[in-house]
Amino acid sequence: MNTHLQGSSPRSPAPSPDPDVDEGSSKKQATRLTDNALFVSRSSLSRVFKKSSSNGKITVYLGKRDFVDHITHVDPIDGVVLIDPDYVKERKVFGHVLAAFRYGREDLDVLGLTFRKDLYLASEQIYPPLETDRPLTRLQERLIRKLGANAYPFYFEVPPHCPASVSLQPAPGDTGKPCGVDYELKAFVGESQEDKPHKRNSVRLAIRKIMYAPSKLGEQPSIEVSKEYILKPNKIHLEASLDKELYHHGESLSVNVHIANNSSKTVKKIKVSVRQFADICLFSTAQYKCTVAEVESEDGCQVAPGFTLSKVFTLTPLLANNKDKWGLALDGQLKHEDTNLASSTLIADPSQRENLGIIVQYKVKVKLCITPLGGDLVAELPFILMHPKPDDDEPVIGDRSPGRTVNSADRKHSYQAGHEMGSHSNNGDAHASKEDGPNLIQLDGDDNGPDDDIIFEDFARLRLKGAETEA
Repeated sequence: MNTHLQGSSPRSPAPSPDPDVDEGSSKKQATRLTDNALFVSRSSLSRVFKKSSSNGKITVYLGKRDFVDHITHVDPIDGVVLIDPDYVKERKVFGHVLAAFRYGREDLDVLGLTFRKDLYLASEQIYPPLETDRPLTRLQERLIRKLGANAYPFYFEVPPHCPASVSLQPAPGDTGKPCGVDYELKAFVGESQEDKPHKRNSVRLAIRKIMYAPSKLGEQPSIEVSKEYILKPNKIHLEASLDKELYHHGESLSVNVHIANNSSKTVKKIKVSVRQFADICLFSTAQYKCTVAEVESEDGCQVAPGFTLSKVFTLTPLLANNKDKWGLALDGQLKHEDTNLASSTLIADPSQRENLGIIVQYKVKVKLCITPLGGDLVAELPFILMHPKPDDDEPVIGDRSPGRTVNSADRKHSYQAGHEMGSHSNNGDAHASKEDGPNLIQLDGDDNGPDDDIIFEDFARLRLKGAETEA
């Protein structure tokens, strides 16, 4: 449930009733205006996800759950951890980012053996904070001012060439987490980073590494193949092409097929299919092949000797039509929301192929069935299937504040400002935040706007098994 922090801009008062309008109509108008005002107010807010430990002593605040892989780098993972110093005392708070590769069913984990490999990507001591010259991000500045001196920042840089968030569709009846690669952010209280986290004082959040379609388009895929027969000078010629290289999820593909039959055989049937190839390359090389869309020529659409045929086939690869296929690669899931077919994996450095976990590729296969005893003529066209990059991106609250480097003194000032802001807001002083320091909440450049436009949204609690022990 979203919780709107107090101190946000008040709603516009409802207009006074029009004497020429009855009371019922005026109430409906007032309700409509109030709902619109609420919509505008909430749409301008920044959403921050939070999750607390079972004992409520540490809480993690995160600006987003999806982190974009830009091939050259990955979006940093930044946020704050709110701690109870009376509970932590002399202990420390650590944070880990790990990618977990599950290569077996969860219900087969017995005798302490699990079909899961944790790949640690980054770790950091969050509390007590270490000396660093790294500047606070805008998100961290805003949260520290909002939450007070007991909020401590964390900042993880995920190394490039990391596996993508991909899961393999389980077979009907399978239980537990599916096979694949998932990401997790973990914060816990302990004496050292090697301590085994307890469930009561640790927080685990599922996050996802995603990649959007590139802005630069490649060449139009096309191929020409021929088949000739012994003692027959002529042959069957096949040309196939796509209208473009890059397609978005849910978009239809148009496959252009041209056949010139100069042989004595007959092309009886044309089959066009979209196939997904998932290469598992973390431990042993394995490949899953799955047809996700298929169409055939109608009866009577044959190409007799000496004839030609030009035809356009339309296919739409969708997960909705492939729910029963085991081993199909899907994009990583958060909570139990719907997902889609896995996006294509873009490989910038072929030498890092083994580190990419599950590599997903798509190809269009055109197959000619030739009779009598003519065999088959096959052509394949690779293409890219991905999500488009959003046009109306939300403000990047993870960027560093321009022209500002934060050392320990600056961070201390931010903590103090957070306490002062909280006390002033309780006293109803609307000008306190402007007097205490610069406005760190507003992102759109409006220095006169409110500085508490944040909505906190609770993470769904995931029943994660593995590195947790009961209190």
